[in-house]
Amino acid sequence: MKRLLSICAGLAMVLSAAGALAADINGAWTGAATTPDGTSMQITFTFKQDGATLTGTVQVAGNDPIAITNGKVDGDKFTFDDSFNGITIHHDCTVDGDTIKMSTATDNNQFPGMQLTLTRVKDAAPAAPAAPAAPATPATPPAAPQR
Repeated sequence: MKRLLSICAGLAMVLSAAGALAADINGAWTGAATTPDGTSMQITFTFKQDGATLTGTVQVAGNDPIAITNGKVDGDKFTFDDSFNGITIHHDCTVDGDTIKMSTATDNNQFPGMQLTLTRVKDAAPAAPAAPAAPATPATPPAAPQR
């Protein structure tokens, strides 16, 4: 009985570890952020995951990328910070397939936290292969002159 329990416990640990590694957040993700005055702006996050460590950048349309710091991944959940204009923004995220639900928070009343939904940026579809060339038709020889 103890052996059976040990096997079941080991199997449960293996399956939960496999589930924890299942989330793939590498690549670019995009969404729209709405400012307190109601302005919407495109925002792109580019993530690079190396085990439990997360690095990358955040870029708001028309601005330079901002580095991600303190990035940590734990299964389908991850956190990170970024800073601009002296404000540090903390992000709590959950990934589900090609969607990330993100909550942000700061300690600055001028920049309240927000909820974002990001979607994975898909690579452009490969170009369709060129259609095969039609077989060449033999040229018709000129007609013989009539006499």
